[in-house]
Amino acid sequence: MGVADIVIKFVLIVIIFAISLVIAMYSTYAERKIAAFFQDRIGPNRAGPWGILQPLADGGKMFLKEEIIPTNASPFLFIAGPSLAILTACIGSAVIPWGQQIIIGKYVIPLQVTDINVGILYIFGVVSLGVYGVMIGGWASNNKYSLLGAIRAASQNISYEISMGLSIIALLMVTGTLSLKEIAEQQHGWHWNVLYQPVGFLLFIICAFAETNRTPFDLPECETELVGGYHTEYSSMKLGFYLFAEYINMFISSAVMATLYWGGYNYPGMDWVLAHTGPTIGPLIGTAVMFAKVFLFIFFFMWVRWTIPRFRYDQLMDLGWKILIPLAIANIIVTGVWITFIK
Repeated sequence: MGVADIVIKFVLIVIIFAISLVIAMYSTYAERKIAAFFQDRIGPNRAGPWGILQPLADGGKMFLKEEIIPTNASPFLFIAGPSLAILTACIGSAVIPWGQQIIIGKYVIPLQVTDINVGILYIFGVVSLGVYGVMIGGWASNNKYSLLGAIRAASQNISYEISMGLSIIALLMVTGTLSLKEIAEQQHGWHWNVLYQPVGFLLFIICAFAETNRTPFDLPECETELVGGYHTEYSSMKLGFYLFAEYINMFISSAVMATLYWGGYNYPGMDWVLAHTGPTIGPLIGTAVMFAKVFLFIFFFMWVRWTIPRFRYDQLMDLGWKILIPLAIANIIVTGVWITFIK
């Protein structure tokens, strides 16, 4: 790898990191506007035109608030918790193919930080590490409500990771690869995996709600029972890191679902567009399509939050262990029969 390749990779990493932060920041604005629409309100409208600068005002408030570390807390772990949460949220985007490679002059620029042949396993590994940020923060706070929220989060995430992994196994049986790039390339045109694995996609998106602690699975930070959940004792940007991590996880989950099941950057008529727009504009159109799918999923996350009430914790665990896991196993068996005797 030459110097130019290293520079291109570095620039790509910085751009994706910046996009992730900006999308997370303005997801808070979108959430408040969508909630206002559903509740027949206006929403943020003071900071800038239509309230468009509200995320900047919220960010400034987070930076300027007093930094508090409880007396009985473990200082190092108290800081390490939110740091680990935001770190694991950001590194998940490294294996996502945002588009085909573009050609600018003599440079070939892949719109993916790295294409490893175990990309899905990488995503699951990063998701699993994210639990530690929540658990460490809840334990280091030395607060019983924080600890209860952290225990809930850990048990919820571990439970639903099983169903999510089983739903992916059926997809791997169909695609035959763990590389996200290869999975995206196989869905050229209308050959999207959601047509072959609708049950797998349904299982995956339900588990994605649980993994990102979104309503109706936001039991770890259930305000009416646990004050604020695992980040009760946090303030300033340490609290901001936890909130940012949730929205970045929602963004990455949406990108993974778009890549695995909804064709990624592929769309009908893509070959014709590439032939008439060239090797630079054509792939960028595919990237725009990819982000459009991601934004639709983010909207769906928010729509569900302001539509469906929260589960009880026992209902949450019953759904994960008694319904989703058996359904995922049945989906694997049906997929195996289809591949063996029908396909």
